[in-house]
Amino acid sequence: MNQRSEMQTTTLESGLRIVTDPVPSVETTAVGVWVAAGTRHETIEVNGISHLLEHMAFKGTKTRTAYQIAEQMDNVGGQLNAYTSRDHTAYYAKVLKEDLPLAVDILSDILLNATMDEEEFAREQQVVVQEIYQSEDTPDDVVFDRLQATAYPDQALGWPVLGTVDSVNRMTADNLHEYMGRNYTSGDIVVSASGRVDHDAFVGQVARAFSGLTKGDGPQSNQAKYVGGDVREARPVEQLHVVLGFDGVGYHDPDYYPLSALSVLFGEGLSSRLFQEVREKRGLAYSVFSSTNACEDSGIFTVYAGTGPDQTDELIAVLTDEIKKMAEGATEEEVVRAKAQLKAGLLMGLESPGSRCVQRARQILVYGRTLEAREIIEKVEQIDASAIATAAQRLFATTPTVSAVGQIDQLESYDAVRARLL
Repeated sequence: MNQRSEMQTTTLESGLRIVTDPVPSVETTAVGVWVAAGTRHETIEVNGISHLLEHMAFKGTKTRTAYQIAEQMDNVGGQLNAYTSRDHTAYYAKVLKEDLPLAVDILSDILLNATMDEEEFAREQQVVVQEIYQSEDTPDDVVFDRLQATAYPDQALGWPVLGTVDSVNRMTADNLHEYMGRNYTSGDIVVSASGRVDHDAFVGQVARAFSGLTKGDGPQSNQAKYVGGDVREARPVEQLHVVLGFDGVGYHDPDYYPLSALSVLFGEGLSSRLFQEVREKRGLAYSVFSSTNACEDSGIFTVYAGTGPDQTDELIAVLTDEIKKMAEGATEEEVVRAKAQLKAGLLMGLESPGSRCVQRARQILVYGRTLEAREIIEKVEQIDASAIATAAQRLFATTPTVSAVGQIDQLESYDAVRARLL
């Protein structure tokens, strides 16, 4: 079989999109199903249902028990997993090339034929409740959940991916069937594979395996609306965990790549401004970083640090000073370094079939097509100090969100923090 080495995309008559990104030099294949349904497509009554459904998909089908699903993958040395985000849910596997048909069969089986057994459902509800409790016991997880809820109040984008104990406990198996039927439709699903894969053969396998998918497109999410504000939670822990958030940009925004470079040079590497100033020079925090998190229509830029109560005043002063300096622009040396890191991250990711599989699926969900590496690199190359300064001034002029968990007594008021940024 002569395997073509370039990316290919096929859209079936049903609207199901299939993409392959061959890597002929490897002996494995990464394959997955990406569904354009996540937390932001939920209602408040069933917040967390996307994540609970992800759990339940592995708990048995009309032809396989939960144990048989696990056993069949283990028998071939494969890996099977899933995750839920705010805008999509993914089910994926990695297998040897000859076991790709089995992986496709299992993935289609768990998505089309899940039985949602009542006993399994009740058991998995409690597993997810324990997951929520575990997350709630982790202050540096909680502080980001509280930030999201405050930045996007009264909208699904602000709700926790795991849901709440109350929302998970009141769900029923019928809720999952209804949600799946409404959102897991052919036009909202991308099946992606990378590694040793032949496109035409793979399309045939997927078309047969997923022929039972409901046709159409699921409901669309509401436009995100960033608001900002202040949220604090006192806890008897050793540190103050604090995050400053700002209204970022979505994937389609022209400032997306300049803002990505800004985050890299500001707080994502050992040479970044935050790491050098907060940790290396002052010893105020073990963990300090920035990140930019985008979705299709919105985004949030965050600055996180954890410190002791006696260092709180100095930490906030340093963080806000560095943010104001960032709005003044970046040096040419910093721009070159940030661009190099962005390009290296992209190209290193292309060495992994798993990463390529994820990238291609997400690109189709967001842009409706795959992006060549050279296209992204060209956008990165166009970034200059002026573009970063423009993005920084736009970003840091927005209403901040302050989220704090832990020893909050020494943290100054929201108005005081906001005044420091002016």
